[in-house]
Amino acid sequence: MPTLIDKPQAVDLLRNQFQALAALCSDLTEDQWDRPTCLPGWTVRDVLSHIIGAEAMLLGEQAPVADISGIQHIKNPIAEANELWVQSMRDHNGEQMRARFTDVTARRLAALDLMTQADFDAPSWTPAGRDETYGRFMRIRHYDCFMHEHDIRDALGEPPRVDPNDLRSATDEVATGLGYIVGRRAGMPDGSRVRFALIGPVNRTYLVSVDGRAALVESFDGEPTVRLELALTRFLRLTGGRHDKAPDRPGDVVISGDRGLGEQLVANLAFTI
Repeated sequence: MPTLIDKPQAVDLLRNQFQALAALCSDLTEDQWDRPTCLPGWTVRDVLSHIIGAEAMLLGEQAPVADISGIQHIKNPIAEANELWVQSMRDHNGEQMRARFTDVTARRLAALDLMTQADFDAPSWTPAGRDETYGRFMRIRHYDCFMHEHDIRDALGEPPRVDPNDLRSATDEVATGLGYIVGRRAGMPDGSRVRFALIGPVNRTYLVSVDGRAALVESFDGEPTVRLELALTRFLRLTGGRHDKAPDRPGDVVISGDRGLGEQLVANLAFTI
């Protein structure tokens, strides 16, 4: 069933997310722009370039021409398209990066402000599939930008930004993939029951049952096979395939129940491209 997203709330989340990124990058030194992130081959500059490129494409701009033939970490067509924008901005200084980001996000917000709830409810291609809505696409855009903000924060040694509204939206997006994570990525056996307890500014509990296929459920008949308890911010980083190294990141995952299956699950939480 297509996901319906409240348009004013989604646009406000994107607006605030763009403001957070602008503030984070407002006074970076050239050394900080060149700081490597946890994403293969990408610096802080490259992460912001990717966001600029994604928003530019949504405005209908064509991807630039760039030589990406020697880049080894490209795995799929989406990554190839992303890399064209990233490569095209690798010689930009901080002032140029900030100017491009301010320009493209201002134009995107102006376009979004003109859209109606009906526009957000309309069918749209999304990275999650074609049978979805434009509003779902914008929730994914918020999730992507939120994750990349924290890629930059991690590279700079900055603590997470724990805005409850951002955390709720990002976690709602990840929750749509929990069945895939448990059943396909982690390969939990039929009959398994997994309880995720997420702790932080926003507390969430998710139950996933494997009965032929893995899916979110309201309750279990019996005790969970595996229980994972962890900070919600760490859950978002792990399901996003990030392995942050900063010492002030939230604590470890607590596994109870079947320890072997729990460790198998934790090792396969990543589900994003």
